[in-house]
Amino acid sequence: MKTRVVTGLFIGAVILAMIALGGWWFTTFVSLMATIAMVELLRMKKISALSLRGIVGLVSMWLLLIPDTLFHSAIPLNVTKVELFLFLILGLLLLTVLTKNKFTFDEVGFVIVSSVYIGFGFHYLILTRAIPDVGVWLVLFVIVLIWTTDSGAYFVGKAIGKNKLWPDISPNKTIEGSVGGIVLAVVVGTIFYMIHPFFSSYIIALCIMLVTAVFGQMGDLVESALKRHYAVKDSGNVLPGHGGILDRFDSLIYVMPILHLLQLL
Repeated sequence: MKTRVVTGLFIGAVILAMIALGGWWFTTFVSLMATIAMVELLRMKKISALSLRGIVGLVSMWLLLIPDTLFHSAIPLNVTKVELFLFLILGLLLLTVLTKNKFTFDEVGFVIVSSVYIGFGFHYLILTRAIPDVGVWLVLFVIVLIWTTDSGAYFVGKAIGKNKLWPDISPNKTIEGSVGGIVLAVVVGTIFYMIHPFFSSYIIALCIMLVTAVFGQMGDLVESALKRHYAVKDSGNVLPGHGGILDRFDSLIYVMPILHLLQLL
């Protein structure tokens, strides 16, 4: 428990510092986290990051991760990120032929979905921080909501949790804990908004609170389902007492694209 608390405080302090710094500091930090998370996913599937398929998967993820302005400055070609991504998918499909199905179609699907999951999730985190004037507050707001939801779900579940939320995926989570996490997120989010009302209305802030609290838990279940399917306890071991990077960022990278797609950020 001591190791978990120390590691939690350390990574929390680093994240907050990177959010405050923004710019290249934040983009570099997020890119590093995304790279480690992608390597963790590849390892679940027993794909080496240094193999040809692992490298193509990482390049695909980086392609979706980097901001459009950085992409166009780094690659001065008349192609879009989507076009280049499709080209890499075709390359992965070609590998199934060149390797005589040692690299299977299923593995192609895994690499593609993994690069989209990690790449777009962290991409929208970078995009949110880059929003002028309020980016730092938006990222901080969402992260506080996720941490609050997790804490509320844990403590309420421990205290009064009886009905399992999804026992086949995560046997310790309860419906009572899930609801408690949502309620606590709304309470803390409301206090945050009252102290610093950077949204145009409380309704928008409330929508973000609810979407983050609900889908943040869904993101956690998605990663739990992945780990259960591949029979691993944690995505990695880079964070003592906490597991891997994906274990810590699973809710955030699931929520961020949804908030942008719903035009809440």
